[in-house]
Amino acid sequence: MIYPIVKYPDPVLQTPAQPVTAFDSNLRQLVDDMFASMYEAQGIGLAAPQIGIAKRLTVIDVSFQKDPAQKLTLINPEIIERTGKQCEEEGCLSLPEIRDKVNRAAEVTVRAQNVSGEFFEVSGTELLSRALQHEIDHLDGILFIFRLSRLKRDLQLRKIRKLQKNGEW
Repeated sequence: MIYPIVKYPDPVLQTPAQPVTAFDSNLRQLVDDMFASMYEAQGIGLAAPQIGIAKRLTVIDVSFQKDPAQKLTLINPEIIERTGKQCEEEGCLSLPEIRDKVNRAAEVTVRAQNVSGEFFEVSGTELLSRALQHEIDHLDGILFIFRLSRLKRDLQLRKIRKLQKNGEW
């Protein structure tokens, strides 16, 4: 099933998600559907709140279907280590047409569970580091525009209001 992507300012995007507690066939189907929905929307990451499900679940594929080994499913993820700094442009499926540079850690290590409930750790640099941080922010109810300076955030919010007024959002 392809889920529609929820757009800002839907409240589910700004509410911390609840932990996943049931590791069953429904969860596995949801993960499959999330990958399909993410690919359909041309994304490299998708958090459950972005499809209206307030659960701590995200899928990431920075290769965008080119390398199956890079597909990640993170359930109840937490960043356990951050090092360095990077500032690169980001976009978001829930904020179409909005892109801006965001300060992030250069490298992160994340502890999460897989679809069977087993814990694992994954580390990432560059694009994977940004994707991990961006998607975990979604699970905490934080959109990337809220990591921008007040001036840049206000400019982006003004752009969104204009798109909404014109019926383009």
